[in-house]
Amino acid sequence: MKITKNLIFIFQFATVGLAAAFILIYMYPHLLSSNQTPTTVEIKESRHKHDKNKSQAVISYADAVDTAAPAVVNIQTSKIITRQTSPLLNDPFFRRFFSDRNQSKSRQEIESSLGSGVIINQHGYILTNNHVIAGADEILVALKSGEIKKAKIVGTDPETDIAVLKIQGDNLPAITLGKDKELRVGDVVLAIGNPFGVGQTVTSGIVSATGRDMLGINTFENFIQTDAAINPGNSGGALINPYGELIGINTAIFSRSGGSQGIGFAIPVSLAKNVMQQIIEHGLVVRGWLGVAIQSISPDLAESLGLKSTNGIIITNIIVNGPADKAKLTRGDVITKINGIELKNVRHALNTISLSKPGDKLKIEGVRRGKVFDATAIAIQRPPPVQSISRR
Repeated sequence: MKITKNLIFIFQFATVGLAAAFILIYMYPHLLSSNQTPTTVEIKESRHKHDKNKSQAVISYADAVDTAAPAVVNIQTSKIITRQTSPLLNDPFFRRFFSDRNQSKSRQEIESSLGSGVIINQHGYILTNNHVIAGADEILVALKSGEIKKAKIVGTDPETDIAVLKIQGDNLPAITLGKDKELRVGDVVLAIGNPFGVGQTVTSGIVSATGRDMLGINTFENFIQTDAAINPGNSGGALINPYGELIGINTAIFSRSGGSQGIGFAIPVSLAKNVMQQIIEHGLVVRGWLGVAIQSISPDLAESLGLKSTNGIIITNIIVNGPADKAKLTRGDVITKINGIELKNVRHALNTISLSKPGDKLKIEGVRRGKVFDATAIAIQRPPPVQSISRR
């Protein structure tokens, strides 16, 4: 796991690293081809009407576990790595006195890791975290029944840490998708996964917060925070409600010890579902891009610029011939609204822009050298990360 502002990714046997393409990416993006045939993925969604006035207090959540647990799988990945037997033998001093045949020889080893995943439909599509399977040469999925199947990667989205796998089979146990937008702080939740590789385990807790961002985990963040015990190996596992419906994909924990300390984070199922459907249909996630580097507005910066609040973002750089450049935006421009949406900070602006599609108009309002201005930019496809860093 990797610590980023005291955040440790659950997957203990992997060295976490997220592709660094946060806002400014020095490359020209490519428009997504529009002549692809849409793919329909059948999934089960919640039909429950959640009564906010009804208490969730029950004696047991066994029924919820019985409903969801068969769809939660263990994921084992293996990767072939090359190591040198003794790097010192390659030193010029040793080579001077010993022949080349005594030089260090490399050997191949298999590195294995464990994680979790959730079967989304009966035809074998599985949601998990990208960091669970990043760099893997082989992926095996163990069902709750004990059956083991080989999995292939359908696609990944490092910027949300979502990956979609596919295993062969029909009538597989699929989970029902819940409604994370109806979650309230204090709602009961259960985490199901494979912590430390001991086997499927269930822990319980509550929703501690929703909409967590600015954590430095992913480029696009909107986490559910929970105190349900989540440990290394739970990555990609299910966070469910008392009805046994999926509301999140367990992803990260805050910890100083490496184990659960009551602060865990899950990707909301609505976000995971959207990413999954785009990966299956297009092979990647389609996001709008403005071609700028931006930063949030601090109180000191707001005062120096004569702004009334810290809401909005300021442009610090612009990609030549990018959408912002063509819209005549300049460095130092303060953007306060995009398509009528008041921007709060960098994360909010990034999420707002990413929801657009290539070709969409972005109506921009802001302040330039103390005067109000407006402009219109045409969004293009957000380019992939410049560098892909393995999480192993």
